[in-house]
Amino acid sequence: MLTLEKLIEFIAEQLDKDAAEINADTTLESLGIDSLGTVELVMNLEDVIGMEIELDEKLLTVGEFCAFVQKKQQAQA
Repeated sequence: MLTLEKLIEFIAEQLDKDAAEINADTTLESLGIDSLGTVELVMNLEDVIGMEIELDEKLLTVGEFCAFVQKKQQAQA
């Protein structure tokens, strides 16, 4: 199961940012991630976690992104 910490590390690595500057309340917009960037992030994350994720919700924060992915993982379990 994806944890918030692992997602933050993944996002930081993808964006070349310091993970310490990212938390659950950090907005994707503040990280420079627009809707297309969100799709790209999800596609890259799919490769890491080994499952397809249908992006069917608008995600505003890192915490929402994490909860969304966890929900998808539970649905496939």
